[in-house]
Amino acid sequence: MTEIVGILNVTPDSFSDGGLFFDPEVAIKQAKKLFADGAALVDVGAESTRPGAVALTASEEWKRLEPVLKVLLPLFPGKISIDSYHPETIQKAWAMGPVIVNDVTGMSDPLMIDVVAKLKPIVIISHLPGSDIQKAHSGRPVSDINEVKQDLLSKAKILEEKGLNSKNIILDPGIGFGKTMELNDELLKFAKLVPEYKVMIGYSHKRFLGEKRMETDTNLEAGKKAIKGKAAYIRVHDVAAHSKII
Repeated sequence: MTEIVGILNVTPDSFSDGGLFFDPEVAIKQAKKLFADGAALVDVGAESTRPGAVALTASEEWKRLEPVLKVLLPLFPGKISIDSYHPETIQKAWAMGPVIVNDVTGMSDPLMIDVVAKLKPIVIISHLPGSDIQKAHSGRPVSDINEVKQDLLSKAKILEEKGLNSKNIILDPGIGFGKTMELNDELLKFAKLVPEYKVMIGYSHKRFLGEKRMETDTNLEAGKKAIKGKAAYIRVHDVAAHSKII
């Protein structure tokens, strides 16, 4: 059965909900709502990954995350993922309690691999062409689904060789990150290509959905494709509406 991952952006500049949950108290309240609406996990991110966004230092990221995590981790143990590519952030969060690591750069930093190998958390490996988020948005878009598959499998193999159990590895094909519009749509059913791994599909409000990308019905149609495609998780903003199609 597909489970829902709720999105919580504690950012001032995310493309969809920037500024809405930047205040820690508001963010905590929203996380509780996402779980109440049916989320199995909540993914907390402090840096926008939209085209043109400014990268944060690890210390800037932690300043945004710390007041939120110190409340959420005790309340929802094992159900919070951290959307970060900074190994320092993961180490600090783990000191508060076990977290799921969601690295949008696909573990491109060897130091992140070392941290993950030591802590052995559940990890989400996203596909990103190269290692720079903004360059992925502006560079040559990937059009071959097999390229995405092979890149993710190679990253998963590296982690398994470091001692991670394959059951604790979740693959994310990185919809919207350096892909053609046609491939983004094809990736909704990516899970069928890698049945040996759990797959998370993140399509919520992304540009490939077209002019109506912010509308609930448009996102639900994408969600239905991902569910039919055997995704283990769908990562969305509107948890309540998606909980009705699971």
